[in-house]
Amino acid sequence: MSQYYETNQTKSNVPDHDLVMRGRRTLDITGVKQVESFDNEEFLLETVMGFLAIKGQNLQMKNLDVDKGIVSIKGKIFDLVYLDDQHGEKAKGFFSKLFR
Repeated sequence: MSQYYETNQTKSNVPDHDLVMRGRRTLDITGVKQVESFDNEEFLLETVMGFLAIKGQNLQMKNLDVDKGIVSIKGKIFDLVYLDDQHGEKAKGFFSKLFR
């Protein structure tokens, strides 16, 4: 098993990107490059797999480790959406609403 793990880790230099949600109340995210913006209803994160928008209620940043690319969010989570080039129009609409 350790041989598989080592092989899997050396396949690419891209950091892992994982989401772990517990009961819609906490969300741990790895592979975060940058926190673009956040407030108590929306977070916009740049991850190694694209932009991630998180919507909810009473959202708070519980933990931020920039060096490791880890963000933890608590609050009531309603929506997780990746915004990438395949959905350019949708992403453009989201950004225009976010930055009014």
